[in-house]
Amino acid sequence: MVTSIVAWTATFFLVAGLLTYVVMLYNELVRLRNDNDRAWANIDVLLKQRHDEIPNLVATVKGYMQHERQTLESVAQARAAAISAITISQKAQADLLLTGALRGLFAVAENYPQLKANDNFLRLQNRISELEERIADRREFFNDDVNTYNTRINQIPEVFLASFMGLKPREMFRVSEEDRRLVEVKFAAGG
Repeated sequence: MVTSIVAWTATFFLVAGLLTYVVMLYNELVRLRNDNDRAWANIDVLLKQRHDEIPNLVATVKGYMQHERQTLESVAQARAAAISAITISQKAQADLLLTGALRGLFAVAENYPQLKANDNFLRLQNRISELEERIADRREFFNDDVNTYNTRINQIPEVFLASFMGLKPREMFRVSEEDRRLVEVKFAAGG
């Protein structure tokens, strides 16, 4: 009789301990998934702020750059693609396209000394550059969160619970091939 009570008590505590462990794992996986969503939402807020600044920048630049219609159109098209993107991977691709278009715009602006001296242009350029830096920081946080999440859902015993929960690995934010290329710096011969 005493042995049976001890066995039932031990079984109860074993099952209770196992259930507590499973609940803790479940809660941790939910927290990691929510951290990923929050990290992306933080990037999305900054992308939205940048998208809102672009029409002001284009309007400021338009008067000076009458002959650079293609540059302005590429910025407008990239902004439209970024706004219409829905999934994280679409937004990431559109963001990289927009970053390239803005780089092209700022490079072309170097040829217009009056534009470079314009206070509105300088403020907008600084604002967008500041947003770019903040977006880069948030991308790093996002990638850290995604890496932690992907690692955890592929480890034992979490892999079993993650499979039961339908959790799939998430994609990290990656740079484009254009951003990976080395920048060639040329100095003009003094004369």
